[in-house]
Amino acid sequence: MKLFARSSYSCLLKLFFSVSCKLFFFPQTSLASTVSDPTPHHAPCYVDDTFAALRESVGDDGELASSSFTLFGVCAVPDSPSGSVLLELAQETSRNQRRGLEVLHPTGVLVTEEDDRGALELTFDLPQSPLLRLSHVLLLAFQSPPKGEDLEVTFSSPSLQPHTQSVCISAETQYTLLTGNASDASSGQKWRISVEAKSPDLKQNLKDILIGEKSGSSINVTPLLLFSGGTETSRVSGSTPSSSQTFSFLCELRRFLCEVLPQNHPESPQLQLDSLQSMPYLSLGLSSSETLLAGLINSSSTTVFSFSRWGSMLQVHHGQLALSPSLLEELRQRVEQFGMQIMEVIGGKEVGSRAKERLGRLKELSALPKTEPGAGENQYRAFLLLKALQTVARSYELQIGLRTTRAGSTNPARGNVCGLRSLTVSLEKHLVGPNTAVINNCRGSCAFPMLNTNNHAVLLNSHIESGNVDERAPCCVPVAYEALEVVDLNEHGTYLSVKPDVVARECGCR
Repeated sequence: MKLFARSSYSCLLKLFFSVSCKLFFFPQTSLASTVSDPTPHHAPCYVDDTFAALRESVGDDGELASSSFTLFGVCAVPDSPSGSVLLELAQETSRNQRRGLEVLHPTGVLVTEEDDRGALELTFDLPQSPLLRLSHVLLLAFQSPPKGEDLEVTFSSPSLQPHTQSVCISAETQYTLLTGNASDASSGQKWRISVEAKSPDLKQNLKDILIGEKSGSSINVTPLLLFSGGTETSRVSGSTPSSSQTFSFLCELRRFLCEVLPQNHPESPQLQLDSLQSMPYLSLGLSSSETLLAGLINSSSTTVFSFSRWGSMLQVHHGQLALSPSLLEELRQRVEQFGMQIMEVIGGKEVGSRAKERLGRLKELSALPKTEPGAGENQYRAFLLLKALQTVARSYELQIGLRTTRAGSTNPARGNVCGLRSLTVSLEKHLVGPNTAVINNCRGSCAFPMLNTNNHAVLLNSHIESGNVDERAPCCVPVAYEALEVVDLNEHGTYLSVKPDVVARECGCR
């Protein structure tokens, strides 16, 4: 089906991590402001996440969910052409999981300010590609959410069809839709698109959205071209390679974890995992020992998944395990057990509406054949899924345990007694997920009666209560910890590092 063979086409935009093309942003002049990033460094899941957002914009009835119009910047007008194209694209993506759709990354972007009428101009440098002969969609991704008043924005260019189109941007808009023209030439070229707020008073708001509020930092949009009807022979170096099932699994895993676990607060300092003491790195692969894998399968430690290197190699990331039949059956049972447990938990929680669907897709991508399940990627994906489910289960267990502890401290005399409190810290954002860790902390009084203490603290407390106030009083501190496990995926394979003594498990007065 020629999905975009009509008079208007779509431009979508989506942000996942700090995604950027080769961007140019020159020092402030009378004509332009520019910032440059000489190396394209798309987040690995950028394209996969975009297709997932399209797929999930369709409701159970096959129509667009009401929130999708705001999400994609479609103005609320009857029979909107961009709304029709969005629906067709979303339905096609939902049916075919992006098969038959090609992507191409522009090699550069320039934002200039037009002095004559105060509009902004976007200039896209395009690589040479036969894909440009096809009808296309131009995707622009915001690198930070839109702020300020809602905007109705006009995009104008001979490269668009129709030449003038409107987009409505609000704080909930993560994408925007424009419709594009096919090109007769396959050689590299430039596209220039004029952008103007319909209300002249909101020109600065538009500038902040496209360039970012901090002038000189970066351009706030990321372009991506989407084509329908491409063939294998039309693939070129500028297009995105086919992703492996394992890569799609990893992107789906990140989306699932982001939905069911707490996320970074934008202003929270991000802690680097490399700063933590670590046990020796262990390789996860066909040569991994049975003892190591059995211990990991039965471990309840929190696990985070890290992309230590950004690059196209992750598009074709492969990992394999070779489990014995008995350990493989244990893995299968534990995935099923934790999967049912998590389904029950998220069913009663106010988590994202797509969490169950995403978990279902993860189970499909990691399904273990019941007959002759040989060594391979399915075992690897099932193992990673189990570690993720254990992390989610552990997170909810800690929340329930802490709530129970607080509920048991209704006696005012015991309400401030030394005990475990929840503490969530932000981790570096270059993770599949989760990008936070609940490490807990100990707070409360160590005055009589003291809980979980030792003889030194008892005698020290008695000594101070006798009037010797110059000594340090007993402190409420962690006395037992759990480790944090980090699964690191890079160009050399998959590695596990254990960071000991990260999560406070028990408190005492010392």
